[in-house]
Amino acid sequence: MDNSHITKSIQALADLDLGQMYLNDFFLTWDKTDDELAAVFQVADILRTLRDSNISPKVFDSGLAVSLFRDHSTRTRFSFSSACNLLGLSVQDLDEGKSQIAHGETVRETANMISFLSDVIGIRDDMYLGAGHTYMKEVAQAVQQGYEEKVLPQRPTLVNLQCDIDHPTQTMSDALHLIKTFGGLDQLKGKKIAMTWAYSPSYGKPLSVPQGVIGLMTRFGMDVSFAYPEGYNVMDEVVEVARDNAQKSGGRFEIASSMADAFKDADIVYPKSWAPYHVMEQRTELLRAGDEKGLKDLESQCLENNRKHISWECNRDLMNTTKGGSALYMHCLPADITGVSCEKGEVSADVFDQYRVPQYIQAGYKPYVIAAMIFLSKFENPAGKLMEVFENNTSRM
Repeated sequence: MDNSHITKSIQALADLDLGQMYLNDFFLTWDKTDDELAAVFQVADILRTLRDSNISPKVFDSGLAVSLFRDHSTRTRFSFSSACNLLGLSVQDLDEGKSQIAHGETVRETANMISFLSDVIGIRDDMYLGAGHTYMKEVAQAVQQGYEEKVLPQRPTLVNLQCDIDHPTQTMSDALHLIKTFGGLDQLKGKKIAMTWAYSPSYGKPLSVPQGVIGLMTRFGMDVSFAYPEGYNVMDEVVEVARDNAQKSGGRFEIASSMADAFKDADIVYPKSWAPYHVMEQRTELLRAGDEKGLKDLESQCLENNRKHISWECNRDLMNTTKGGSALYMHCLPADITGVSCEKGEVSADVFDQYRVPQYIQAGYKPYVIAAMIFLSKFENPAGKLMEVFENNTSRM
C-alpha cells in the first residue's frame, strides 16, 4: 500500500464499528468483534505505511508506557517498546524485584502508583496456568477504579503481551502476515493451516500460542487442523471457542490424529512445542509452593515423555506433503532447530533456513499490531486522527 491508498484505507476504517475499543483493553482476540480485529489490521498497515513514507505517526507529545514481563522475551519486549516509541510514548520497565511489590505491595496500589502519567500498560504473564489472565484483569480493574475515583487523570490501556490463555499480539501479527502473503483477509477463507505440536528438548512451553492460533484463525473461515500427541491437549474452553468460530465463519476445525494428517495439503504449517495442560497445572502448583525438587522431578518426567514423540519434527518429507509441496512455514520464534540450536528439535535446519526471511517478516508486523491496539483504545475517532497525521505530513527524519 503506497501513499495514494492511505486516504482510502482511512475511509474504510471510518466505516467500522469501533465504539467498544475506545478506552478499552486488549486481552483475548475472541472477545473482539470482526470489525475490531479488522481495525487492528487496518491501523497497523496504515502506521507502517506512514513510517515507510517518512511520515511521523507520533500522536503523543509525552506520556509513559509501562511494561511488565514475568517471563523472558526478545521479540515481544522490543516490539512493545518500538510500538510505544512509534506513537511518541516513553517506556519504563517495571522490575518487580526492585519495586515495593517485593515487600507485599498490593496489585491495586501498584497499578495506581505506576499510572499517574501512564497511557498504556503491557503485561506478559504466562508462567502460571490460571493466573496470568486473572492478574491482568485485576490490574485493569484497579486502574479503572483509580480513574473513576479521580486518582488517575486518565485510564491506562492494558495490552496482553502474552498470558496463560492467549498471545494476541503474536497471533494478530501472524494473521497480518497471512493477509499480506495471500492478498487480503478475504483470501484466507478456505485456506488450510496446520497448527501442530512439535518435539522440543525442553518442557514448560506455554499453551497460549497454539490456543491463540486456533482461537483466531477459525474467525476467518480457514480450515484449521490441530494435531498433538496423546496427552498434549490444551484448554477445553479454547477448543470450544475454535469450534464455535469455525461454525460461525463457515470454516472448519478438526483435531487431527497425527502431524502427517494435519500437514497433508496444508497451505500453512505452524509446528510448535507446548506442554500438556495437566503438566502446566502441576507446574503452577509446584511453582507457587516453591517446590524445587518437585519441579525437577516433573521436568525429568516431561522430557522423557517428550522423547517418545521425537519424530514430531517439521522436515522436508512432511513439507512435501503440503499443498504443492510449498506450504508457508510459520513459527513465533525462537524455534528449536535440529542440528543448530539442539540435537533434535521442532524443525529441520533446511526447512527453517528456507523460510527464515518470511519468518523475520512475520515477526516484523508485531510492533505495528501493538501500536494499532494502543492507538484504537486512545482515540474515539481513530480514522479522523489518522487523517490528521497524514495531512500534517510531519517528517520522521
